[in-house]
Amino acid sequence: MNRGNLADLTAFIAVADHLSFRAAASRLGVTPSALSHSMRQLEERLGVRLLHRTTRSVSVSDAGLRLLERLRPAFGEIAGALEDLNQERQRPLGRLRIYATHWAAAVVIAPIWGRFLSTYPEVHLELAVGEAPIDIVAKGFDAGIGPHDRAPADMIAVRVMGPMKVVVVGAPTYFARRRPPRTPDDLARHSCVQYRRAADGDVFAWPFERNRRARRISVDGRVMVDDPDLAVRAAVDGLGIAYTIEALAEPFLRSGQLVRVLEDWSPSFEGLFLYYPGHRQVPATLRALIDMIRTARGSPPAKSSLQNPFTKD
Repeated sequence: MNRGNLADLTAFIAVADHLSFRAAASRLGVTPSALSHSMRQLEERLGVRLLHRTTRSVSVSDAGLRLLERLRPAFGEIAGALEDLNQERQRPLGRLRIYATHWAAAVVIAPIWGRFLSTYPEVHLELAVGEAPIDIVAKGFDAGIGPHDRAPADMIAVRVMGPMKVVVVGAPTYFARRRPPRTPDDLARHSCVQYRRAADGDVFAWPFERNRRARRISVDGRVMVDDPDLAVRAAVDGLGIAYTIEALAEPFLRSGQLVRVLEDWSPSFEGLFLYYPGHRQVPATLRALIDMIRTARGSPPAKSSLQNPFTKD
């Protein structure tokens, strides 16, 4: 069925409902003469009279009544489908697919996903975690979360976490055996938990900053991981010193299982952003997630002191 036939059939139903060209035209937002012309064209294409017209009245022919019996259920289904789409646009429901870095998943999504799913029981959340940049549209994701440099230029990026503090940590049991480092150079005499970036396979060099002086230190140790949570876990177990973001280490710092070192040298970086295609309508489910993340963390600061230090040198 072409678009013209569909429009004319919609107009025919309106005329049949009102039995008046003037009233039907008002409902459709067209002139009575234009509506009358559309009806004549439809009848010519179908080869049958659908309406009886006089100067004072309009009635539906027998053929028109038979057509109406078939059209009303079909158009009712169409109207229902459109209303369902409208409800979906306005109410969070359906599947929401998010691609996030390990840190983003741990500090942005995990703290709120229980409340999010209980608040929106019709939502199904799918969270994929990875460090390698991907085309989220091609892979079927609604949004990605990570450092700002992950967001393609043609996407909208919304800050969901302000500047994040880096911490260098170790277990009290580890420092009972070795004197805590006082400068980054002292790390050469320590066992450090190395981190291999999954995105490119490179071993991460630890960035430091003090008095606007920035430097990167290549560390050594007996443990190497490609998961930030495992790096913290290794430090808790006394296997060495770890370099991580404060949010991941904070529970262990509170409990005394980890202590900070090199605080004067620890930088901050720009934080985390949620990004999604700019040419699409934002689904209600994604909007609800963004609102809950920002409410949980407050309005994040707009400026950072350092670009993401965990990217390539």
